[in-house]
Amino acid sequence: MSGAGKPLLTVRRAAKFFGNKLVFKEISCEVRPGEIMLVAGPNGAGKSTLMRIMAGLSKPSAGEVVLDLDPEDVAYLGHATFLYPGLSALENLKFWGAMYGLSPSRDELMALLKRVGLERAAEEKAGSFSRGMAQRLNLARIYQADPRLIFLDEPGTGLDPASLRRLRGEITGLRDQGTAIVWISHHVVEDAALADTVLALGGRRAEYFGPASAYTPEGAC
Repeated sequence: MSGAGKPLLTVRRAAKFFGNKLVFKEISCEVRPGEIMLVAGPNGAGKSTLMRIMAGLSKPSAGEVVLDLDPEDVAYLGHATFLYPGLSALENLKFWGAMYGLSPSRDELMALLKRVGLERAAEEKAGSFSRGMAQRLNLARIYQADPRLIFLDEPGTGLDPASLRRLRGEITGLRDQGTAIVWISHHVVEDAALADTVLALGGRRAEYFGPASAYTPEGAC
């Protein structure tokens, strides 16, 4: 059900300056339900800055960003995990469930942990987790909110190959359920094959926005 319905996210001619330094300008794109948009480009191109603007966490210096959905229907996974190191995996999920206004049962929380391959670490403190394990727990945190639009900033960071395959399966599964995903990845060649559209940044502008099938990620990282 890729690309069905009106856009959930529309960006029109967005620009961002930090002081007198231009990060990017004239960025336009849109994301529809059940669509994966991969954001590509070299380090320093402004991918994370753009994602924060898209998610409503920062304002553009010029242009417009329209999110056509309620804030509780949006989830953002950045470089920080927002986990509490003194709480177990289960306790972290229970806490965040309460923050989302949910009252998940232990079985529901265990199902989330199983989904990300952490069921055996349910009672372990999050502070003892590797970066990859913390990232997977953070993904479980997002899943329980059942958002309609998810922003993922390099979610594969720290994941081993098996966990990376699991992540890709989860992302495509969410898309098939109608969830829209904006995804920054350093594995552009592999991940563009899973995307519907690609927005490639470079030279302080959008070098490409269009179908993933027509994108050639030459030199992308």
